[in-house]
Amino acid sequence: MADAAEAGSGLVDGVLETALYVEDLDRAAAFYEGMLGMRRLFGDSRLIALDSGRRGVLLLFRRGTTLETVRLPGGTIPPHDGSGPVHIALAVGEEALKEIEARLPAAGISVEGRTDWPRGGRSIYVRDPDSHLVEFATPGLWAIY
Repeated sequence: MADAAEAGSGLVDGVLETALYVEDLDRAAAFYEGMLGMRRLFGDSRLIALDSGRRGVLLLFRRGTTLETVRLPGGTIPPHDGSGPVHIALAVGEEALKEIEARLPAAGISVEGRTDWPRGGRSIYVRDPDSHLVEFATPGLWAIY
């Protein structure tokens, strides 16, 4: 039998996009682009798409702007939205985790939680400007990571 890390998830090849709904796109972008160095792939008045590494995209939608069907030349995107603080985990290396931790105080961001995982990974938890819980996790958290 294949190791869990090699087995995959059936027909799914990964999570391509994760969406957060925010009140202020500029404020959210300042956190994800400025604080974390994420690269902008696309941006308009409704959303900002950020490169989150390894084919992943973090979508920041201005809350309430996705409540109607979006019509594009190639098709449609159905309505969606979200409210309240949600959790996302971002994969980081050990050195990147140290750098992020060092940047937090100057940005006025405090660490809300820390976890040392049984497989050897470490996580810290902070809040973004919209109170979403952002976890920075090093390898060793899951059997596949």
